[in-house]
Amino acid sequence: MTDTATRTRAGGRASRRAARQAIDVTMLPGLENTLPFTEVMDGAQVERIDAASMHILENVGVQFRDDIALADWKAAGAKVEGEMVYLDRGLVRELIATIPSTFTFHARNPANNVPLGGRRSIFVPMTGAPYLRDLEDKRRNPMLDDLAMFHKLSHMLPALHSSAHHIVEPYDHPISQRHLRITYSSMKHSDKTFMGMTTSPKNAEDVIDMCRILFGADFMESHPVVTGNCNGNSPLVWDETMLGALRAFSRANQPILCSPFVLGGANTPASVPATVAQLNAEALSALAYTQVVRKGAPAIYGHYLSTVSMKSGAPMAGTPEISLMNFMIGQMARYYDVPWRTSNTLGGAKTFDAQAGYESAHTLSAVMHSGANYIWHSAGWNEAGMHCSVAKFVVDAEQCAMAYRMAEGPKWHDFDMALDAVKDIGPGGHYLGHPHTQETFQEAFFMPELFDNNSIEQWAAEGSVEITERALTYAKKLLNAYEEPELDEGVNEALLDYIARREREIPAADALNQTA
Repeated sequence: MTDTATRTRAGGRASRRAARQAIDVTMLPGLENTLPFTEVMDGAQVERIDAASMHILENVGVQFRDDIALADWKAAGAKVEGEMVYLDRGLVRELIATIPSTFTFHARNPANNVPLGGRRSIFVPMTGAPYLRDLEDKRRNPMLDDLAMFHKLSHMLPALHSSAHHIVEPYDHPISQRHLRITYSSMKHSDKTFMGMTTSPKNAEDVIDMCRILFGADFMESHPVVTGNCNGNSPLVWDETMLGALRAFSRANQPILCSPFVLGGANTPASVPATVAQLNAEALSALAYTQVVRKGAPAIYGHYLSTVSMKSGAPMAGTPEISLMNFMIGQMARYYDVPWRTSNTLGGAKTFDAQAGYESAHTLSAVMHSGANYIWHSAGWNEAGMHCSVAKFVVDAEQCAMAYRMAEGPKWHDFDMALDAVKDIGPGGHYLGHPHTQETFQEAFFMPELFDNNSIEQWAAEGSVEITERALTYAKKLLNAYEEPELDEGVNEALLDYIARREREIPAADALNQTA
């Protein structure tokens, strides 16, 4: 390499480092939520939901469409008739009692480890979008480079505690092999915790194998490092694909989200309390099964909540009933003393417009007051999850940072010093030049990066830039300053070798990898 090339590369690194320092991309610690939780049920109503859910489990039953799970339930003492499993409430309570109420996610950078459970929470970006709105705000199919872009943004946005997994679907890779590249992208472009693909049992096993390469098999036996998700088919069905993936994660002692997929009024009763009772029964049945697979394995009470428009049948976000259900589910999870997951900043808007902002803000506020622990879909979600918007991604992350600051509660450390300033200034003065203000202004009040609070004259003089353009400019600035977190070269080679071998073994097909 020439001296000129060396200087050019060094200069580029120095420039990016200076930009990073100007932005400050240090991840916020896992949130300790000090807000009083909104509890819309009294103790008798919590017990009424619990009793209704247990009645469903004992008398209606849950369909487990999986031979292994059915055999496991028989061995555990449940009543099994065909694919129907009837769970005695005593057995359910005994099993869920062994789920850890708290645990810590371990990232490849230990500085980014985050505790979960109780009052400890994390923000996780959206996943699963088949389209994106890109850096030019164009809606199109995503590619692997687009997924990498979102993982880089996740790495650099302080309020996001995870790089998730397939934030967008990379269409330039076969579906059957896509999970390998998605997992590698999560691992390589960020050193925060991440999620693992559970689109088939084989895919889940690949994720666990790749995590063992990254973290070590012995370490994973006692340290959560990756999160899986198991979606139920409401009403009251768990299928073979999801249950096989659940087993892969639980056997490896890794957390799994047990998430009924609720479309209120369509696959649940048209009633908020009855919907929660059904959802609660579904979640409990899967949570209990994780403990049949491996007692003491971490698991998270999950759900995806939406209500259905009775005008069109379309799923809706940001509705009052979703907030009420979040409050109620939070109460039920605390009743069982298990961590729980919800969805955040959801919306049905087709662009990053006022509807997107209102829906997302309404949901975010309810989520913070519900006491959720694993706060998924916290950045980018739009068009009912059909696309991830770059502009919304960075603004949502700033909204999470603002919610984080609110949930920390008032800061009292400088209260006496601030009162002294009142004595110094007296009536009719101002505090802008006071030493206390000069010392503390940066932390005293949150100053949004992406909102414009200037006068309209100044805003016009600076080009009348609206929020979407401002957000995209900021995203480009972040990406220009991005520095990849160093990954051990031997580990990187082992991961790439594993991917190459599995891509030879798995037929390249536009179908899930179920057998190879």
